[in-house]
Amino acid sequence: MAKEKTPVTAAVRMLRAEKVEFSDHLYPYEEKGGTSVSSRELGVDEHSVIKTLVMEDEKRAPLIVLMHGDMQVSTKELARVIGAKVISPCSPEVAQKQSGYLVGGTSPFGTRNSMPVYMEESIASLSRIYINGGKRGYLVGMSPAELVRVLSPRLVSVGIR
Repeated sequence: MAKEKTPVTAAVRMLRAEKVEFSDHLYPYEEKGGTSVSSRELGVDEHSVIKTLVMEDEKRAPLIVLMHGDMQVSTKELARVIGAKVISPCSPEVAQKQSGYLVGGTSPFGTRNSMPVYMEESIASLSRIYINGGKRGYLVGMSPAELVRVLSPRLVSVGIR
């Protein structure tokens, strides 16, 4: 069986430009499978698989939230922490328009439009994370320190189990 070729996405181009060391992880994408599928397919803890969520505030200003795969975002707490009235998930169409990626393949790297990035602070303490590489069924593995270096996210504590 031929090895699958690494996708060259906007995320991969940005990671290469920033000289980030990362590993490629392709897996069979399942519609609405989420991080439970990717963690199972890669044989890694779902806590180390990081979701990239495109959300918006009451003014419809988009933002990215990075969260552990096995946790949810308290939008109420996030709104309080960042000084917004309301935070809610964007529609898939808005998320795609803002990020340039299909939902299920959204990466925080190389987005079409620049958006503020908020990251659950405990992600920084992991030894390795797996995050979308800009295509459904494709994650990149890296040190969370590299993500912090490249994206300069604001660290927040808004995760709930």
